[in-house]
Amino acid sequence: QVQVAESGGGLEQTGGSLRLSCVASGSIFSTNVMGWYRQAPGKQRELVGHITSGGATNYADSVKGRFTISRDSAKNTVYLQMNSLKPEDTAVYYCNAVVRTTYNSVLYVYWGQGTQVTVAS
Repeated sequence: QVQVAESGGGLEQTGGSLRLSCVASGSIFSTNVMGWYRQAPGKQRELVGHITSGGATNYADSVKGRFTISRDSAKNTVYLQMNSLKPEDTAVYYCNAVVRTTYNSVLYVYWGQGTQVTVAS
């Protein structure tokens, strides 16, 4: 059994910063790619960015230069540092992790339940 849990969301002002954390736990043999997605009201879920096991990252154009993804693979944890926040960043932010479990050698994607980020204008 694998669980993915986000934390760190909340209310912030325009121009402020938030740091989201996501921890994968349970019967994990190894964690590969970990990523962040978001879904704003009335919109489809979109990729924010992700990070490979080797540390390579990519980002949506809307967050480049403002958001930074990092990870601590030993802790199965990924972070999203959000700077220069804008009202359009308001969304539910979801974390996922590509995991190989101790009981199944197949890679599988697990999702967290999401954390709300609200940026006041």
